[in-house]
Amino acid sequence: MRKVCVVVTARPSYSRIKTALQAIRAHPDLELQLVVAASALLGRYGTAIDFITADGFKPSARVHMVLEGEHLAAMAKTTGIGLMELTTVFDNLQPDVVVTVADRFETIATAIAASYMNIPLVHIQGGEVTGSIDEKVRHAVTKLADLHFVASRKAAERVVRMGECSETVHVTGCPSIDLAAQLLNDRTLNFDPFKKYGGVGTEMDLSKGYVVVMQHPVTTEYEEAREHVNETLHAVNELGMPALWFWPNVDAGSDGTSTGVRAFREWVKPQQMRFFKNMEGTDFLRLLCNSKCLIGNSSVGVRECSYLGVPVVNIGTRQSGRDRGVNVIDVDYNRGAITEGIEKHLSNGTYPSDPLYGDGHAGERIAGLLATQPLHIEKRLTY
Repeated sequence: MRKVCVVVTARPSYSRIKTALQAIRAHPDLELQLVVAASALLGRYGTAIDFITADGFKPSARVHMVLEGEHLAAMAKTTGIGLMELTTVFDNLQPDVVVTVADRFETIATAIAASYMNIPLVHIQGGEVTGSIDEKVRHAVTKLADLHFVASRKAAERVVRMGECSETVHVTGCPSIDLAAQLLNDRTLNFDPFKKYGGVGTEMDLSKGYVVVMQHPVTTEYEEAREHVNETLHAVNELGMPALWFWPNVDAGSDGTSTGVRAFREWVKPQQMRFFKNMEGTDFLRLLCNSKCLIGNSSVGVRECSYLGVPVVNIGTRQSGRDRGVNVIDVDYNRGAITEGIEKHLSNGTYPSDPLYGDGHAGERIAGLLATQPLHIEKRLTY
């Protein structure tokens, strides 16, 4: 039986891997070792660990590694702490294979630790193109990985062009699309977000429509994070429609984003905004399904929203280069452009489902490959 160690380091990483975790746990030839680390353990960022344990998963280890500060040095030092701590965890658990997800800075700590310990490494969601430091991390992890489970055919082609053997690259789709697929036949908003998740701000009537906002700092533009979010705050406030706003990730610049939100809330006192830290993945997708538009720069706008047909106004450079569907309108950090994009979507309505990032069966494919694929394939230079 193969021992599969999956490292989850942040709230978005859990939704990106949840159905694969379920499939690994259920597979007769696999043993799941779940390591929960970094901001996934912190209440300030939504305590993803609570949702993980509520889903019945029992972490094999918890790794506290986040250095406070939300600036570039804190990100680098957090990566260093993670490298040290995860090395100890892998030494204790002795996994047959380590799985790391996507492109966050904690991800490269997982990849380096596994690689130097000669533990085969599987990378999920490699081969994609985006802005900021994430792209460097993603491509670096690709070069450290032994197996690549990518979300799309284009991503697979990029990984092969980077010199990886085609035998090691498998198009599985993204596990987050599996969760979205479960909602296609029943999009009903079957919970009250205010009663279930609390939040801060006005409790609004959502029956006539609302928007969802999720804006993170861009690490290569972190000093401008407050200025960037201020443009979005003004555009959304002037819209006059209920807005459900989610707190940013733990990245360099998140202090600027958070400070901008708090200052706006204090001085402007918006009557149509409610702020949340986190939600269970399926609840969040239901909220998106029933919204008029997603505003911000989260990858959920180009991934899950393309599958669900949810209109998206994507702001700035964070998703630059990433494959996207017709549901996405790209705008700059400008309140006028943001408002124009929202109004255009409000007149367009929802879009057809686009399987750009998967068909809803990624989790089971990933578990099947983990059980059957050779873990050591000699790397052959193809460039």
